[in-house]
Amino acid sequence: MKISARNKLHGTILDVTKGATTAHVRIDVGGGAVVTASITNEAVDELKLTKGQKAYAVIKATDVMVGMD
Repeated sequence: MKISARNKLHGTILDVTKGATTAHVRIDVGGGAVVTASITNEAVDELKLTKGQKAYAVIKATDVMVGMD
């Protein structure tokens, strides 16, 4: 896989929940962390995403915010 994003987290799909037009895909990336992606139902079907499948959470953002108490 060649992509420009530098933040690629390898993990395992915990579940795929389809809605009317978009789906939530939860990926266990280890260390107790779970990343949830909101993607189209069409993308879920094209990629044939299923629970237990190995996948990457690819994060591409122009802004990252940091908060403190």
